Amino acid sequence: MKLQVHSIHFDADQKLIDFIQKKVDKLETFYDRMVDGEVFLRLNNEGVENKTVEIKLNVPGQNLFAKEQAKSFEAATDMATEALRIQLKKFKVKVKEGRI
Repeated sequence: MKLQVHSIHFDADQKLIDFIQKKVDKLETFYDRMVDGEVFLRLNNEGVENKTVEIKLNVPGQNLFAKEQAKSFEAATDMATEALRIQLKKFKVKVKEGRI
């Protein structure tokens, strides 16, 4: 899946981008019709959990979104992809039932 990664006010290294790509690609096992996605990485100034990951996935007929904050971008990515996995499962049920 085509994924755009935007790091706000810093440069993300390739290792982090590859990690995020791999995690989001695993979501295709739950719903394989995803069009594309965007990821925003932000550093916040306050607190210990100062790294924010926002993931937006475009699926036919809807956009799915998750935003998580953690001590590391990897941990925030794990939490955000887990939230999206739940959303994808619910979305797939709605599609099967013909509600979307």
